[in-house]
Amino acid sequence: MMNRNRANPTSDPMHQRDLFSRDLKPSGEGWVWISSMGLGVGLVMIAFLLGMIIYNGLEVFWPKPVVRLELTAASEAGIRGAPVFGGEIVKTQDKAVRALAPDGSPLPVQRELQLFVGNKEVYGFSYKFIDQADVAARTYPADVVVAERLEYGDAIFTPRHFELADGTVIAAADAAFARTFDRLVHEANTRREQIRRVERDQIGAINRQLEAIRLERKAIESRTGAGERAPADQARRAVLDADEGRLQAEYEGLAANARELRAQQSANRLVYTTLDGAERSLATGDLIGYYYPNQLGFADKLGLFFHGFWTFLSDEPREANTEGGIFPAIFGTFVMTLLMSVAVTPFGVLAAIYLREYAKQGPFVRAVRIAVNNLAGVPSIVFGVFGLGFFVYLVGGTIDRLFYSLTLPTPTFGTGGILWASLTLALMTVPVVIVATEEALSAVSRGTREGSLACGASKWQTIQRIVLPASLPGILTGLILAMARGAGEVAPLMLVGVVKLAPTLPLDTIAPFFHLERKFMHLGFHIYDLGFQSPDSEAAKPMVFATTFLLILLVVCLNLGAILIRNHLRKKYKTATF
Repeated sequence: MMNRNRANPTSDPMHQRDLFSRDLKPSGEGWVWISSMGLGVGLVMIAFLLGMIIYNGLEVFWPKPVVRLELTAASEAGIRGAPVFGGEIVKTQDKAVRALAPDGSPLPVQRELQLFVGNKEVYGFSYKFIDQADVAARTYPADVVVAERLEYGDAIFTPRHFELADGTVIAAADAAFARTFDRLVHEANTRREQIRRVERDQIGAINRQLEAIRLERKAIESRTGAGERAPADQARRAVLDADEGRLQAEYEGLAANARELRAQQSANRLVYTTLDGAERSLATGDLIGYYYPNQLGFADKLGLFFHGFWTFLSDEPREANTEGGIFPAIFGTFVMTLLMSVAVTPFGVLAAIYLREYAKQGPFVRAVRIAVNNLAGVPSIVFGVFGLGFFVYLVGGTIDRLFYSLTLPTPTFGTGGILWASLTLALMTVPVVIVATEEALSAVSRGTREGSLACGASKWQTIQRIVLPASLPGILTGLILAMARGAGEVAPLMLVGVVKLAPTLPLDTIAPFFHLERKFMHLGFHIYDLGFQSPDSEAAKPMVFATTFLLILLVVCLNLGAILIRNHLRKKYKTATF
């Protein structure tokens, strides 16, 4: 008996238990761990990328102390031969090129400082690298000022005195200097807003009325030609001439008011010295704000941080987009994304309903699906070229010839604008919506459809009241993907309406209030312009991170809104698929 069990080991109970446990061992467990590791690495990379963008983007608004550097006698790093200068230390890094000893052997790696020195109109640059070995001493003067200006970026200086328009001189040591500084900056900002209202709002309204008079006069000329004018046309021309004269008089008065305000901006001057000892002066009307960086506590820095961030969100850009805010770009991106969503959703959903519910399945429908899937992989610049040729030149040019012939040869819709940009991106993202909608429609159970039909509902009633409500979460998923892709596209927008600087928004208080023909700014193009077209790459680098952070934040907010709606609909129609 014992020999028979040894000769047939499979009859051994212990051996049978080992075989049983080996059969139950899951196959492919190693690939599961590899997949989880890949997911973990991907999440870490995404977190690192977002963290780097957020840190570098928000660091722009945190005020930094200003250091005064005294250089060694052997240093050649001074500005204009001065042995001292200073600025804000942006970063400290190893030198890219190692120095060599007299015998040719490499010396130890040296460190260097990158300083934001400001005063671009004085030095011709904003940033400078200094070897740490060339620095003999560092000090942090308490009376140094960082001032934001309309042009040439920030100024870093030590104030000496004010020269007011009435001849009064107020020294920096005077007790009234700080109050005068605050008052003059406040008055300069108030006058700047007044100039803006006069030139952009009031004079802009007069220019629009003058343009309307010009177009009406042109229409009268086109009706009468070279012949004798009708009495009604002659009377109308007299009225137009009178209105034009009145508007011209108002224009001259407003222009004189603007010139007077600008003269007041230059009446008071601030005399200061830069950190290297040079004496300069500037008009107080050029100042936007100021602070003493080496006197700030944590609460003061936090207040300046939030103030700078809000200014960045709400102001218009200046200095080739390297200064000021980016509100027009945020607004343009938001409006374009909403218009794109409104345009892409009905077309994508209707196309998916036809392909899934009505079209006879066969080679033709399969070919259409293949074409739709291939469209999702077409480079975006191809859609931009198509949008330029079809929407701008063909559709827009036709609209101009039919409805805006009096304004020709100046195009109205026959040039790039926010409408054509939105439609171009809608055409680019419609395959995503079609595919997602088809998948959502196919996920609705057959029993639900048959139950609706058995109750006497028609096919369209079943689709409208049963299938579509149950498919809405999937449809919104496709819309979320389309919004995420469309909001970040840049290449097609460069052809169909985006610009470096848009003086007016596509939505304002001027009738018809929503101007689809206007060009617009976009955060993605703003990043491209700062990163690759800016005349001062070092000054633009912090703005690139800040704008990238806001673009990501805007896309996340739009997607969160769509996700909340999707979750609400999913709870509302969660029984529709049973």
